[in-house]
Amino acid sequence: MSETRVHGPDVTTAHQDLHSERGALRGEHPGRSRNPVIKVADLAWLEFEKPDLERAEVFARDFGFGVAARTDGELWLRGTFAGAPCVVIRRGRRSSRFIGPAFRAAERADLDRLARATGTDVRDVGVPGGGKAVDLLDPSGFPVRVVHCGEQLPALPEQPPLLLNSGTEHRRTNTTQRPPREPSRIQRLGHVVLETRVFAQALSWYLDTLGMIVSDFLFLDGQRDRGPTMAFVRCDLGSVPADHHTLAMHLGPGTGYVHSAYQVTDLDSIAAGGEYLRERGYQRSWGIGRHIQGSQLFDYWRDPDRFMLEHFADGDLFSCDVEPGWAPMSTSGLAQWGPPATRDFLGTSPSPQRIRDVVEALRGDNEMDPARLLGLLKATKS
Repeated sequence: MSETRVHGPDVTTAHQDLHSERGALRGEHPGRSRNPVIKVADLAWLEFEKPDLERAEVFARDFGFGVAARTDGELWLRGTFAGAPCVVIRRGRRSSRFIGPAFRAAERADLDRLARATGTDVRDVGVPGGGKAVDLLDPSGFPVRVVHCGEQLPALPEQPPLLLNSGTEHRRTNTTQRPPREPSRIQRLGHVVLETRVFAQALSWYLDTLGMIVSDFLFLDGQRDRGPTMAFVRCDLGSVPADHHTLAMHLGPGTGYVHSAYQVTDLDSIAAGGEYLRERGYQRSWGIGRHIQGSQLFDYWRDPDRFMLEHFADGDLFSCDVEPGWAPMSTSGLAQWGPPATRDFLGTSPSPQRIRDVVEALRGDNEMDPARLLGLLKATKS
């Protein structure tokens, strides 16, 4: 990997006009494993547990999901694209919680290879249409499933993108634009973001075990020599372009779910769907805007159980030959345009649980220490 340093505006680097003007310095993390066990093809679904499936279904439909299957104990949600469901919510007796992600194996034989390498078994998985799975545990303690599904769900009708006039290109004449005030129709699951106290260990596990590769690294101001503290990680599909990130992880005092993102048709779908949610009393966490890493148009919402979900459109797609970019971690670096990031989105509002997380992290055997904590706090204000 070539060395890229900070240059003047007239010097072209390996990353100029790509996703980041900064590349790795000599000896920094390459962002991929030399010999991974397998290479997963995508996220399959996310698993949650909630005591009130009826309330969960109401929000899901308002947010734009379709229902793939429903029993007294499980709710399977889907998008319009053909394939597997993208969310499963199981009825739980206690408070709501995120269980973990399921990734899709490219081939059935990958499950056998993964099971042999990790000393686990290939098991049946109760997904609509049937399938097989290998159940693992990542270094953060998250249950991670790798699945290969049998019967695929058929595609559903799409929310068509609006025809737009721009400059001298007139695609729409003698007709008006009146996007309906209705839920944004989810097309598919895009990515999940996780917080971990053992960032370096967890990142290596996903690269070595699941064959994922890094699109962008973020580092703390003045601490680049200690390595990155956030990674946007994509699936390695070779020459086939993949989402800029399918998984994002960042170092933090807690261990848990941050948000998940679901693709919709376009900006009008995001905006009209957002108005639909607002009119029904749901809380917007942050948006609408356009990200820097990944370039997505975004809008973040809280469900009734306080989980954060994102509508997104128009994200970056990278093939395997694009190297990781490097950038400092900062709040101002989260978006190209849009309103300022909120305290709710950043997770900086003080709470008893957050204080407990900080105390436990600083006392525990992990990657959090006072310098890292101060760096993270500085990043939220920069």
